[in-house]
Amino acid sequence: MSGFSTARQKMVDGQVRPSDVTDIRIIDAMLAVPRETFVPENKRALAYLDLDLEVGEGGSEKQFLIQPAVLAKMLQAAEIKETDNVLVVGCASGYAAAVIGQFAGQVHSATGADGDPARAPFDVIVLNGATEVVPQKLYGQLRDGGRLVGVFAMSQPQRATIVTRSHGDFGNRALFDAAVPVLTGMERLPAFVF
Repeated sequence: MSGFSTARQKMVDGQVRPSDVTDIRIIDAMLAVPRETFVPENKRALAYLDLDLEVGEGGSEKQFLIQPAVLAKMLQAAEIKETDNVLVVGCASGYAAAVIGQFAGQVHSATGADGDPARAPFDVIVLNGATEVVPQKLYGQLRDGGRLVGVFAMSQPQRATIVTRSHGDFGNRALFDAAVPVLTGMERLPAFVF
């Protein structure tokens, strides 16, 4: 077993499983997808640590791989089926999409809050990061019965939340506390105070 294979196994055994992730498809996917190939060469040694890892190559848009356990718990809550059409928003280097691709029907990725209207409607939308605003455009891209899962940072503490569309209405349920970086384009606009 290579060093990265061992680190991947330890990530699953030490971070994902203890976080009550029991969906074997998610566990198998995280064991199968080499996370180190989704980070810059100089950060590969950090690929399996329990942290949000910046993977952007400079530029104004910060890109992160969110903590493995947070991603796994959100995917479990989304209950992705093998026939589902899934959108990953804030896909960074593509790790989340690669993991989801192991057990979903179709996976698309989008970098911003506008999503991908051309490929909508989606059964599941996964935010690979936090939002400080209500992502109305993404809500509109959910199929009836569709789910959006992500970290909502409108208040403290930040909470991973699942939003479900039903007959044109949206219900949400907090899943667990989580703090991850805010996605570009999903930041709260600064309030102007006199």
